[in-house]
Amino acid sequence: MWHDTAPHQAAGLQRLMAEQPLRLLPVVCPATPNPAALELLWQLCAVLQRLSYPVIVLDGSAAEGRHAPGLAELLAGMPWPGEPDPGASSALAIVPAARGLARLARRDRSTGAADPLAPLAPLFRNYAAVALHASAEQLAPLVQHRRDCVPLVVTGPRARGMVAGYRQLKHLVLHAAISRCMVAALRPHAVPAADRQTTEALQALQRSARQHLGLRCHGTVVAPGRLQDIQRLALQLLENGCTMDTAGERQGGCLPFGRDACASFFPECSH
Repeated sequence: MWHDTAPHQAAGLQRLMAEQPLRLLPVVCPATPNPAALELLWQLCAVLQRLSYPVIVLDGSAAEGRHAPGLAELLAGMPWPGEPDPGASSALAIVPAARGLARLARRDRSTGAADPLAPLAPLFRNYAAVALHASAEQLAPLVQHRRDCVPLVVTGPRARGMVAGYRQLKHLVLHAAISRCMVAALRPHAVPAADRQTTEALQALQRSARQHLGLRCHGTVVAPGRLQDIQRLALQLLENGCTMDTAGERQGGCLPFGRDACASFFPECSH
């Protein structure tokens, strides 16, 4: 059953916040760089932040390095710098994660771990949600044991974007055995004909995924910058996110990795 929360309905969000689980929000990054898709991710996270739902982004498209430590270093035992700062709770936390995600995938293959993402829960339990921004290839080995996982795939407009999206969906079905997903098709700016073509292409993608992959796709067309579309998609993403066991009582507050704090600790983390 799809969870579909309208932006003006706060009851569902308040119920989620009362439960207080750490939620995993898998967002598949496009095979080729797409600034509009990346901007949509920041907008989705910003909506959740404004609703007092602190989010940390693990960016699998950005590699850690000596001058940009990230997930790999945290998994190796590097402590968070500083203490929780309530003043930074409205900013977005972005952590480079390419090497760290690869390490988690290797851990799964070498140890047969039931959930390769389990080490994330104690690291980020001061957050409400972890947005896992990664390619289909990076994501598949990490969520193959999560039957409750509902990834979000963001596609470009019209048929070309849907073809690329179908390839990503096929990879996730074959290598992660997902049964459900969300697809957000970006609506072109002020091009009525392209708008209709995008809607039709999205419907074709949903039919193909159902018929050929056995995949249930919840599709939506999103206009970049249209707050109503972004709010609706953000709440759908949150409600369909899978939960992670934090292995202990959740602590209040958010760690100080906002855009400014993140840039100071992760110098190359500036999206």
